[in-house]
Amino acid sequence: MDYVPLGETGIKVSELCFGTMSFGGDADEQTSKKMFDRCREAGINFFDSANVYSKGKSEKILGECIKNCREEVVITTKAYFPVGEDINAHGASKRHLMIEVDKSLRRLKTDFIDVFFIHRFDENTPLEDTLRALDDLVTQGKILYPAASNYAAWQVEKALGISAKEGWAKLICIQPMYNLVKRQAEVELLPMARAENLAVVSYSPLGGGLLSGKYGTTRKPNNGRLVKNKMYQTRYGENSYFEIAENFTSFACDRGFAPPALALAWVGGHPDITAPIIGARNLAQLETALSSVEIDMTQELRAEISTLSPSPPPATDRNEEKTEFNFDNAQFRDKH
Repeated sequence: MDYVPLGETGIKVSELCFGTMSFGGDADEQTSKKMFDRCREAGINFFDSANVYSKGKSEKILGECIKNCREEVVITTKAYFPVGEDINAHGASKRHLMIEVDKSLRRLKTDFIDVFFIHRFDENTPLEDTLRALDDLVTQGKILYPAASNYAAWQVEKALGISAKEGWAKLICIQPMYNLVKRQAEVELLPMARAENLAVVSYSPLGGGLLSGKYGTTRKPNNGRLVKNKMYQTRYGENSYFEIAENFTSFACDRGFAPPALALAWVGGHPDITAPIIGARNLAQLETALSSVEIDMTQELRAEISTLSPSPPPATDRNEEKTEFNFDNAQFRDKH
C-alpha cells in the first residue's frame, strides 16, 4: 500500500480509502469489524463515513473499530441529507451542521473529525453561512479540515473565494463520483482540483456494481443495488452504460484481470485522484478491491481502457481543440 498527500494538509493517506456505507446495513457488525481489521492489515489508514449511512449505525461501528487506533487513522464523515422527520433535520445550515457534528462525534467516540464533508450543495442556505459554520467547527477543534462532496466546480471555486476573502478555513478536499461510465469529473472538477491543490477522494469506482463483471446488455445478477435500488437504477440505467460494462468485462477477463480490481485501478490511475473509495459487503469483495493496488496501471493500459467509454467534451465544447485542427496550431491557422 502506497501513501499519498491529502492535498495541502501535510497528512499522508493510503492510496485506497475504505467507505463504510455497508457497516450496519449490508454488512453486520461482526463482518464490518472483520473488514476494518483486514483494511488495517493491508495498510489502509483512511476511512470514509456519513451520518446517514445505516441511520448512524455506520459511524457507531466505525467508532468501535477505531477506539484502539484513533491516532493512526484518518476519518471522514458528512452531513446534509435528512436524518429525521423534523423540518430542519437536513441541509447545510449552521444549526444543522452544529447538531450533526456533535452527534457524529458521539457515535464515532472521538474528540475530532479529520475531514468533514458537506454531503451536497445546499441551494437554500447562503454559502457564507455554511462556510462560517465550518470555520467555527475548525476553531472549536471539532473538525480539522472542511471538504465538499457532490459540488460542481463553480460551487467549490465560489466557496474557496469566500473563505479566502473572510479568512476562514478553506475546503481542502472534494468527493466527486468518478468511474469509467461517469467521467464528468474530468471536465472541470479534476482540473480545478489540480489547480487549487485540492485532494480528490472519489466515490462509486465500480458504478454501483455495474463494472463488477456481473452486468451486461443481456445479463444481471439477482441481487445488488442496480437491481433493487431505484436511485442507482436511475443513475446507471442508460443502455449505453451496460454496453460499456459488457465491453469492459470482456477486456478485463481477456487480459487476466478481475473486473472490479481493474475498474478501481483505472480510477486510481488518474493523476488527480488522491484515493478512490472502495466498498464491500463481505471479505471476499474486499480482497478483490485490495488487489487493485497490485495492478500496474501504466499510461498505455489506462488509455486503452479509456477508449471503452466516450470521453466527455471539454468545458467549452470545442472538441477540435483536442486535435490538430485548431487555431493554436500555427500550420492549420496559416492554411485557413
